[in-house]
Amino acid sequence: MTDFGAAMRNAARLTRSYRLLDATRVIQDALAKRQSATSGHQSTPALPLELPNPEKDLEGDSTKASVRKPAAARADVGSHPPDGAAPSLRRPRQPLGEVVRILREGRLSTARSLDRAKPSPPVKVEGGAQYLTRSFSSAAGRRSYKLYIPANVGERPRGLILMLHGCNQNPDDFAIGTAMNELAGLHGLLIAYPHQTRADNPSGCWNWFRPGDQLRGQGEPAILAGIASELASEFDLGREQMFAAGLSAGGAMAMVLGETYADLFGAVGIHSGLDYRAACDVASAFAAMRGSPGSQLAPGPAELKVRTIVFHGSSDATVHPCNADRISARVRASSDQDEFSTQRGAGYTRATLGPEQAPLFEKWSVDGLGHAWSGGNSAGSFTDARGPSASAEMVRFFVGSSNGDRGDDSLRLSST
Repeated sequence: MTDFGAAMRNAARLTRSYRLLDATRVIQDALAKRQSATSGHQSTPALPLELPNPEKDLEGDSTKASVRKPAAARADVGSHPPDGAAPSLRRPRQPLGEVVRILREGRLSTARSLDRAKPSPPVKVEGGAQYLTRSFSSAAGRRSYKLYIPANVGERPRGLILMLHGCNQNPDDFAIGTAMNELAGLHGLLIAYPHQTRADNPSGCWNWFRPGDQLRGQGEPAILAGIASELASEFDLGREQMFAAGLSAGGAMAMVLGETYADLFGAVGIHSGLDYRAACDVASAFAAMRGSPGSQLAPGPAELKVRTIVFHGSSDATVHPCNADRISARVRASSDQDEFSTQRGAGYTRATLGPEQAPLFEKWSVDGLGHAWSGGNSAGSFTDARGPSASAEMVRFFVGSSNGDRGDDSLRLSST
């Protein structure tokens, strides 16, 4: 029993250091030895050598839940709260029992899959358009990004969308899967695709769950806001022309940007993501993704700070659909309007708040959609061509359709 206790203490230490694979192996070995000692024979370990990945779909079926390695991250940038931060921003430790339960349930409730997103074809660039590789550096850090400039954008683009990919994706893959560049040409928009590498996170995830990456002026929010601010200055764009959107971890980070840089972004789009401050570490991130309340840094703001559009699949087994409901519940609680306007379409439900031509909030629930970009291009990863086009609806929400209403069917994929 002494050896088992020592193993559990070692696993707890490894977990707090974000070494989840090592912690899992230690727990496996300890449980196997314990069961062997009581039953007299060696048994199959109760926990996997491979942890669930919250972003990777089953091979060959991008509409199903993603399943493998967790959105684990490097150690927090600084172990102390920033100057002036409330003591509640300190990251609480998760009990070891909760970590074990999360790891066990995550493995048993999902299937195995490959560790990488499928290779994507080259991004097509129309004649006269530009698809540039750039980088941004600041005191908070450095990130490279791709910038798509349509041929017809002229000297004054209509706006900029900062597109944040999900785990195990990259800018090119995300550009192809969302087909956002094609819409950019139709609307005269710039599209920027920041790149989160595996050096920044082992699964290439944006670290939306870390205390140091949920605050203004530091970490990844500061880097991404720096990219957006630099482009706004270069192309003379105002706040109402600046937008951020993302998938899964990218969607959660887009929500962070909307809450921490509301003076920079006029609207955000969250696809299969989570609310601001839904978690404070890896373990609570898994809990929030499963639909259980995560351990928050501090209570989130009572109301959304920017116009927000949310897409989520009703069959998402990676990020539970209740996460979209929690965002809309926060909107409902802070609004002086009694009811959402609800529209039922073929394969989706759309709830809106505010004027039809410029809603303050929209939530799209897509029937049968898993952890995938609705209406996306199958050449990219984590997409489902069926259902309404999340890209077209987000562009319409951000800047309106090219003819000033929602009737431009050429920009929207029918769900029938």
